[in-house]
Amino acid sequence: MFPSRALDDQSEEATDASHPMSAEGNLSRVYGKQTECAIAVLSRLAEVYDDGKTRLDAGQIAKTRNLPVPFVAKVLTSLAHAGVVRGFRGPTGGFILARHPSSITLRQVYDLFERTDASLNCPFGGGVCGAGAPCPLHDVLVQVQRDIDRCLETNFDCFRVAFQDLGHRPAEQPRIPQAGSRTAFRARSTGSSKRN
Repeated sequence: MFPSRALDDQSEEATDASHPMSAEGNLSRVYGKQTECAIAVLSRLAEVYDDGKTRLDAGQIAKTRNLPVPFVAKVLTSLAHAGVVRGFRGPTGGFILARHPSSITLRQVYDLFERTDASLNCPFGGGVCGAGAPCPLHDVLVQVQRDIDRCLETNFDCFRVAFQDLGHRPAEQPRIPQAGSRTAFRARSTGSSKRN
């Protein structure tokens, strides 16, 4: 979404809590896990886009995006059914974007996985937005929605350009530790309290 900023480790904005990609301002709160995974998958396929010569399987995509392979495979299946990606079987199989990344927007992905609420109910109170005086949050919420809508019009070509033309690479993600045997811990008795 903001690849030139998110991938630029020299940017001072990347450490600022107000930056949209910081932990406190993480854009993934705007959408669910499937949408987040779909954006990660499509951004990777956009990075290597070359008119279908390079095909990536679910494992390759999952590894580069630090995601579980079964979840990536499930999302790829949904994206293939929607005609956003094409899958190929066999030893040279894998997935490619079904069309140029400039013709695939975040909105298209968002609409595949998210439920749109067309309700005009005011989140501040029990009323209907636009009926009567606006609530204290009205102007802020309208601006937030405009900003989200503008962001969702971004196309995936920005990832191709950042990766292929500008040489940007995603920041290294810490690997999720493998689950091991559980260890139970108990508080040690200090000896100061006696039981009767």
